[in-house]
Amino acid sequence: MRPLLALACLGFSAAALAQEPAAPAAPAAEQPAPPVRQSPGDGGSTVEGLTLDDAIKLALANNKGIKVDAFSRGIARANLLAAYGAYDPSLNFNRSKSENYSLSLPSADNGFLPQATLVRTDNYSLSFGGAMPWGLQYSLVGTAVNQRGDYNGFSDAFQTFGGVQVTQPLLRGFGFAGSAAQFGVRVAKADRAISDWAFRQTVIDTVTQVVVAYSNLSLAHEYLRTAERSRDGAASLLAENEKRYKVGAISDNDVTSARARTALREEGVLAAAQAVRDSDNQLRALLGEDTFSNDGPLLAVQSLPPPDLTVQPAEDLQKAYDRRPDYQQGRLGLAKSRYNESYARNQLLPQVDFVGSYGYNGLDRDFAASRRMVSNQDNRSYFYGLQVTIPLTFAEGRGKARAARLQRQQAEARLDQLKENIALSVTAAANQIETTRKRVAATRAAQKLNEDLLQAELKRLKAGPGSTFSVLYQQDLLSQADAQYFQALADQRAAVASYEREIGTTLQDYHITLTEK
Repeated sequence: MRPLLALACLGFSAAALAQEPAAPAAPAAEQPAPPVRQSPGDGGSTVEGLTLDDAIKLALANNKGIKVDAFSRGIARANLLAAYGAYDPSLNFNRSKSENYSLSLPSADNGFLPQATLVRTDNYSLSFGGAMPWGLQYSLVGTAVNQRGDYNGFSDAFQTFGGVQVTQPLLRGFGFAGSAAQFGVRVAKADRAISDWAFRQTVIDTVTQVVVAYSNLSLAHEYLRTAERSRDGAASLLAENEKRYKVGAISDNDVTSARARTALREEGVLAAAQAVRDSDNQLRALLGEDTFSNDGPLLAVQSLPPPDLTVQPAEDLQKAYDRRPDYQQGRLGLAKSRYNESYARNQLLPQVDFVGSYGYNGLDRDFAASRRMVSNQDNRSYFYGLQVTIPLTFAEGRGKARAARLQRQQAEARLDQLKENIALSVTAAANQIETTRKRVAATRAAQKLNEDLLQAELKRLKAGPGSTFSVLYQQDLLSQADAQYFQALADQRAAVASYEREIGTTLQDYHITLTEK
C-alpha cells in the first residue's frame, strides 16, 4: 500500500518548512491591519491581500536583524570620524611659575661665605598646532618668559618669541603609508565600506528568506487544499458505498474501507492545517511580529506563478564578483592587509626627522615693548636640524612586519578560495534551477495522468467492474502527485531565489535601493 495522503501531506509540509530558517524581525505595529475574511481551511480567519512585494516591504521596515546591522554602519562612520580627528588642530595654553634658590661656593670674592641666589620665573605659552596626512607636525607658537632675581634687583625682564615650529619625518612615519594617523583613516574607510557590504548582505538574506517563507506558506495552503480534496473524495466515496451497500451491490468490507480511509484523511487535513499555521508564523516573524497564536487570522498569500529566469552562468559569474557582498568584503579585507603591511614595513626604517623653527624674539623690561619687538620682526630667530634614532635589534618591528606580510598573503589566499567557492555555488545554483524546472514539468504530467486515472476508476466503479480499493488507491496516488507538483514549484522558486542571492542581484531584481545612511 502506498503512503496515505495524511502522511504525505505532513511529510512534504515538514520538508518545505525546514528549507529556510526564519530570521528575527522588528515589531510592525505601525503597519495598518489588512481586511479579514474566512479561511476555507480550519475555520479560522485569514488576512487578505498580502502580496510578495508587500511582505518584502514589511520585512525591510521591521526586521530586527536589519535594524541590528544598521548600527554597524553608524559605528563604522563614527570610527571614521574619530580617525579624521587625528588631524584636528588644537589650541594649547600654558602658565607656570617657579622659584629657584641656589648657593654659591665660598670664595675670596664673597668673603669665604656661601651666597644664596633667588631666581623667579614666570612662563606663558600659547600654541596652535596639528598634523598633516604625510606626517608633518606643525605648531604656531607664542611664548613669554619673565625671569628676575637677585642679579637684577628683581626687575622684570620679558623674553618673548613668536613663530612656527615643524617636525617632518623623512623615513619612518613619512608619507601616506608611514603616517600612523593616515593609516588609521585608510583602515577606517575600509571598515566603513565593509559595514555597508555586510548590511547589504543582511538585506539580501532577509529578502531571500521572505521569498522562500512566502512560497512555503503558499505551498502549505496547497497541501491543505489537497488534503481537503482527498478527504472530500473519500467522504463522497463512502456515501456512495453506503447507498450501494443498502441495495446489496457491494460488501460491508467496501464500506468499512471507505470509512477508515475517510478518518485517516481527516487526520491529514488537521496536520496540513497545523502546517499552514506554522508556516504562517514563520512568515509573520520575518514581517516583524513577535507574538503568535494558533487561532488568530492567517495571512492570505497569493499563488505564485512559476518563476521565469534565464540562467547564463558564465555572464552571471562576473556579476557575482561585482555584486556579492562577501566577495567585496574579502577585497576590502585584502586592502586593509596591504595597508597594514605597508605601514609595518615603514616602521622598520630609522627615525630621521627634520626639525625646525622660525620666528622673532623680543627682550625688554616692559612686556608690551618686548611683544612689539616680535610683531615688528626686530630680532630674527631660527634653527633647523636632524634628529636620528637607529634601532639596533628591533625585534618587535621585524615581528610585526613579518606578521603583516603573512596576514596579507593569507587574505589573498582566502580571497582566491572565496572566488573558487563562488564559481562552484553559482554553477550548482544554476543546475538546481534546471533540475527543478524539469521536476515541475514531470510532476505536472504525473498529476494530469493521475487525474485521468482516478476519473477512469470512478467510472469503472459506477459501471460495476471497479473496486473501492482501486479508487482509494488512485486517490492516494493523485494526492501524492499533487503534493510532488506543488513541492517542485516551491523548490523551483527557492532555487531561483537562491540563484539571485548567489549572483548578488536580489536587491536589483526586487527594485530595492539602499541609502547611504
